[in-house]
Amino acid sequence: MQGERGRGTTWCWATDLRPGGPLGSEGRRGASGAGGLHAGAMDRAALLGLARLCALWAALLALFPCGAQGNWMWLGIASFGVPEKRGCASLPLNSRQKELCKRKPYLLPSIREGARLGIQECRSQFRHERWNCKVAAATAAGPLGATPLFGYELSSGTKETAFIYAVMAAGLVHSVTRSCSAGNMTECSCDTTLQNGGSASGGWHWGGCSDDVQYGMWFSRKFLDFPIRNTTGKESKVLLAMNLHNNEAGRQAVAKLMSVDCRCHGVSGSCAVKTCWKTMSSFEKIGHLLKDKYENSIQISDKIKRKMRRREKDQRKIPIHKDDLLYVNKSPNYCVEDKKLGIPGTQGRECNRTSEGADGCNLLCCGRGYNTHVVRHVERCECKFIWCCYVRCRRCESMTDVHTCK
Repeated sequence: MQGERGRGTTWCWATDLRPGGPLGSEGRRGASGAGGLHAGAMDRAALLGLARLCALWAALLALFPCGAQGNWMWLGIASFGVPEKRGCASLPLNSRQKELCKRKPYLLPSIREGARLGIQECRSQFRHERWNCKVAAATAAGPLGATPLFGYELSSGTKETAFIYAVMAAGLVHSVTRSCSAGNMTECSCDTTLQNGGSASGGWHWGGCSDDVQYGMWFSRKFLDFPIRNTTGKESKVLLAMNLHNNEAGRQAVAKLMSVDCRCHGVSGSCAVKTCWKTMSSFEKIGHLLKDKYENSIQISDKIKRKMRRREKDQRKIPIHKDDLLYVNKSPNYCVEDKKLGIPGTQGRECNRTSEGADGCNLLCCGRGYNTHVVRHVERCECKFIWCCYVRCRRCESMTDVHTCK
């Protein structure tokens, strides 16, 4: 199988199907044992059957590649408790991730929570835009993670791909670090490097439980990042380098927004001495920072020499920072449905008629116009408690105009 060697490539083991090969002789032995079946016909049947089997296996690998790091994201929408019950071997992880999962099974809830955080924040940040971070629907028929959660966007090399990788890596850092601080794991806890430090003259010292974000970043790299040297093909190397960079940009966003919290000590709240510790910002704040990075993302060249470069030649002397988001290909406009790429388009999306922003009908509907229909809401209102012992309410109705894109 492909393992971590490359992406987008399907492997099928070569098997000796000649009449004199292992399967050919097996077919003849079966034919003579069955009595009456011609050996050549059996060989042809074996060839046809194995060709179909190989084609089916190739199709399954295309849907569920062992080396596709994106499939772990499915854990973020799995039913509560499912990943823990299934065990590492049956989860949508590649071979390296499964090995890490087996060695550290207590991290599985944090991995799942990290995926959930990333998906939730992606959908929140883009809920009013043409691309609204739509995820594939889980089906009971197929295996968990049989297709990429974000579909075409996960491998398109666009700004949207950049944001997905960054926010998912950041989610993993955030959840693992939180678990460490909560004491859920034995190999990490609080950040001990800050202890016994501070400023005596300033009347404060480090104490409490500082979030050990360095451990969270280490685990995120270990779980998500794979070496470029084993990939084949120019495009796959560029996309992998881009994804690795954006993973790190997501982690840097968590580290950059670390804040300092303090608690006062002293008589009658005089705050003569303060105990301070470092803590992570809310993931919503991290999502806003990454959205800003998305808006200012940098297009890079599709050719890698010694390092990644900006696409525009006159800008190549401007350095690329590790917290920048990078992309290779320009994004589609997401206005019109494209079933081949899995783009749903904006038809039927609800829009805001009075807004001039991305959620406004002019922008969201791509100039096609919008339909207006009236929605009737019925709810209980003006409820009063009647002694004794029930609540009496009125039935209130309201009418609301809803605008949807044509």
